[in-house]
Amino acid sequence: MIKIFLNIVAVLLILGGGVWFLQGINVLPGSFMTGQPQWALYGGISIIVGIILLVIARRRKAS
Repeated sequence: MIKIFLNIVAVLLILGGGVWFLQGINVLPGSFMTGQPQWALYGGISIIVGIILLVIARRRKAS
């Protein structure tokens, strides 16, 4: 059950972080985040945390 939860949270972090990153680097317009470099940083951090969670979830033994 925890493995499924970690996978869902990780995917949401990666997707959300991708949107933040693209808005921060001014590729995805339409928000107050567009063109703001700090959102690119937050998005990058979110993507990295999501990837780490995916790796942790993958390494967990099935209970």
